[in-house]
Amino acid sequence: MPDSRVAPQESRLDASLGTTQEHLGTRFLNRLPPGGPECVCKLNLNLRYQQGVRTNVRSSSLTDGHTLSKEPLSHALKLSSPAKVKDAQLNSPEEVLWTTRADGRVHLRIDPSCPQTPYTVHRMFYEALDKYGDLSALGFKRQGMWEHISYNQYYLLARKAAKGFLKLGLEWAHSVAILGFNSPEWFFSAVGTVFAGGIVTGIYTTSSPEACQYIAHDCRANIIVVDTQKQLEKILKIWKNLPHLKAVVIFQEPPLTKMTNVYTMEEFMDLGNEVTEEALDAIINAQQPNQCCVLVYTSGTTGNPKGVMLSQDNITWTAHYGSQAGDIQPAEVQQEVVVSYLPLSHIAAQIYDLWTGIQWGAQVCFAETDALKGSLVNTLREVEPTSHMGVPRVWEKIMERIQEVAAQSGFIRRKMLLWAMSVTLEQNLTCPSSDLKPFTTRLADYLVLAKVRQALGFAKCQKNFYGGAPMTAETQHFFLGLNIRLYAGYGLSETSGPHFMSSPYNYRLYSSGKVVPGCRVKLVNEDAEGIGEICLWGRTIFMGYLNMEDKTCEAIDADGWLHTGDSGHLDADGFLYITGRLKELIITAGGENVPPVPIEEAVKTELPIISNAVLIGDQRKFLSMLLTLKCTLDPDTSDPTDNLTEQAVEFCQRVGSKATTVSEVVGKKDEAVYQAIEEGIQRVNMNAAARPYHIQKWAILERDFSILGGELGPTMKLKRLTVLEKYKDIIDCFYQEQKK
Repeated sequence: MPDSRVAPQESRLDASLGTTQEHLGTRFLNRLPPGGPECVCKLNLNLRYQQGVRTNVRSSSLTDGHTLSKEPLSHALKLSSPAKVKDAQLNSPEEVLWTTRADGRVHLRIDPSCPQTPYTVHRMFYEALDKYGDLSALGFKRQGMWEHISYNQYYLLARKAAKGFLKLGLEWAHSVAILGFNSPEWFFSAVGTVFAGGIVTGIYTTSSPEACQYIAHDCRANIIVVDTQKQLEKILKIWKNLPHLKAVVIFQEPPLTKMTNVYTMEEFMDLGNEVTEEALDAIINAQQPNQCCVLVYTSGTTGNPKGVMLSQDNITWTAHYGSQAGDIQPAEVQQEVVVSYLPLSHIAAQIYDLWTGIQWGAQVCFAETDALKGSLVNTLREVEPTSHMGVPRVWEKIMERIQEVAAQSGFIRRKMLLWAMSVTLEQNLTCPSSDLKPFTTRLADYLVLAKVRQALGFAKCQKNFYGGAPMTAETQHFFLGLNIRLYAGYGLSETSGPHFMSSPYNYRLYSSGKVVPGCRVKLVNEDAEGIGEICLWGRTIFMGYLNMEDKTCEAIDADGWLHTGDSGHLDADGFLYITGRLKELIITAGGENVPPVPIEEAVKTELPIISNAVLIGDQRKFLSMLLTLKCTLDPDTSDPTDNLTEQAVEFCQRVGSKATTVSEVVGKKDEAVYQAIEEGIQRVNMNAAARPYHIQKWAILERDFSILGGELGPTMKLKRLTVLEKYKDIIDCFYQEQKK
């Protein structure tokens, strides 16, 4: 419980200093100077290139009216000068490629293919500060207005947070867990944790108290940062079971009641004043690139989550070279603008939004907390990002929304859109690399598609990425029809994010791109078609699973290769194509090996009414399938409703059904819809490689999959084992009938 923890009580603020306002604009960030010359006079910033770069953003109300010492910036200069920094060399003789200890060190995979000098997160930030100090780093909306924090101010906030963590008792190689939606506080708490010698550990906001307890206990969290009272209450329930937890910091709203060792963000930031800059510098100067600084917990399919340990070199190398492979630009060329909305506890969002942003001086703008419930498009329109990343389900939602709007449009508008998308898709499929577009294609883009992209907020977006799960051919074709190419990346938490990347100069439809320069790939146990397990090597490879030696040894072999458990093949030009998970491979009772994903995708392509398709058949005599229908989402909870989407209703009408809800189709076993689905599945069967690949039975579930339902993970990836268990009775019926 809170009152059972010992904390530095002398640092508690007088009530007059701890008044909390409703908006972040009147919170601790107000203690910053407005970024004037008095803050950067000792930095000798080289910012002449900024002519033409957007620097005339509104100064943040977060930085008005309070002062921070300018000393941290001069300390950064002294600490980070080449003569004083030890980042470039490793002072320890580690030869092991993995460890399971939070305070362990590993031998970095430096060889002629990736000889770049390793450096720490602080070094990366300092070099960004030197180049991008006055540029806008973080954008956020308060009271209807966008406000911004510069890189100079961001750095000062991170140092102040680092000193606050030290004052609260953060121990070396212990964690600060962050449980909250994407925000400036998430970012500078994370960076401050690393500066203070701690380990950043994100926790999904949807986690139960029990899940929070497992992670916080496993990572030895000394401090937990939460955004709301709802998240605070989860921690209060489990505090008594967390022996390492010393304090909780809450930043979006004050706690309902004042509690010992629970601090508002204002109080927490003021604690940092009691720690000297020299004390923090000593900790920063002692850090090495081969030490752990980030923990990413995999959702996993069985057992407890695994804590993926990422070193400072994992973060800095990937932020530099992984993003470069995706054609992310440094601010000297063009300041990238991105919208942060995907969970930062997932490696994809964390490496893309947080660490890559610092590396290249990007401007990161934070979406509203209800981004995935519908407000994301509004943010995209206002921010107009230059690059954007989404998991496949996010892109599918955008597609479905466009289809709904088009279905409700007038005849001429709808026909114009279909014509424009048709000619553009044909051009992009037949001449994908040609810059010379026929007149009709250019006309279609000018008259129709450019306006659609502007309405989506993608008018200036040059790079659109996806990853984390397979994407259907239907979705990729839809966006190609809008002249929006979706660039795939492939990687895992265990590869610090991207190990393969696509880009405008490195693209092949349906592939996951090419290996990031400096990384390696090999396929083991290849079959006759060249499909094998994907094994990876390079500076992206993680340090090990925290406290899990057996799991670590399973993942990393004696030569340091990571065995991903994914299967795929490489074409003659080195483009990677993922075919599925080895663990998901269905082995029928007859011994046939059936990868489920291609069959599932074929069904969804053939039947546009289908939202999710799950192939069944492991150790069974034949294949069967569970289906869900496309339905609208509740705007408040994002739960699937009973109402079919416009596209699904259109499908029903086309086959002669008047159904508009899932219950009308499933409850009444709508004959027209069921017959159309059966015919679609027979068409898929006709294209199958052999009879054992045929789907013989299927059922439509009464409700689509969701995160709250347990069938989807936090990034909306299908959790197959959960589906098999949850719908066990329906599955058993497929095969019980066979026995009669």
